[in-house]
Amino acid sequence: MSTSSVLLQLASKISLNPHEKGLPPIHEWQPEQVVDIDLSIDHQGQWFHQGQPFIRTELVRLFSTLLRLEEDAHYYLITPVEKVLVKVAEVPFLIVAAQQTIQKGQPTLILETNLSDSFQLNADHPLRVVTQASGEPRPYVRVRDQLEARILPQVFYQLVDLAETRQENQKTCLYLTSASAEFQLGCFD
Repeated sequence: MSTSSVLLQLASKISLNPHEKGLPPIHEWQPEQVVDIDLSIDHQGQWFHQGQPFIRTELVRLFSTLLRLEEDAHYYLITPVEKVLVKVAEVPFLIVAAQQTIQKGQPTLILETNLSDSFQLNADHPLRVVTQASGEPRPYVRVRDQLEARILPQVFYQLVDLAETRQENQKTCLYLTSASAEFQLGCFD
């Protein structure tokens, strides 16, 4: 069976109107059958099937709405009848843009993923920064449920420019406020 027919068969199991907004009710779907059709997402957010990159952006967008990270630490596309294993190199999304707005009198950052999802940086979508062995920051933000996005460096630098500095324990720390939530971006000597 060709790559496109396997993917179309999977897409046909999902009864969604492409003109409807919102996410499918994957929390209501608890399929037991697990299949592996060699789906993967690389470090750059590119989706692959059997080593071949996805060409149809609409299909990637649809599949991204079905993605769930389960307790076994594996990612799956959830359909009403089965869950399809997706090997994710790091995280499934990338943050490619940030825009600061004022909402309800508060500075609020709107983040956008590589798949055109947008959401507020807030308590429901927290930011965390992991310091790599090299000392470089690696920032992430929760997109939905347990799914995270890595913030691209150019977007992180934009956030750093918006941050306030504070002195703590003889270090300078950077704090970012969005939608009344505060996030530490890091500290340095």
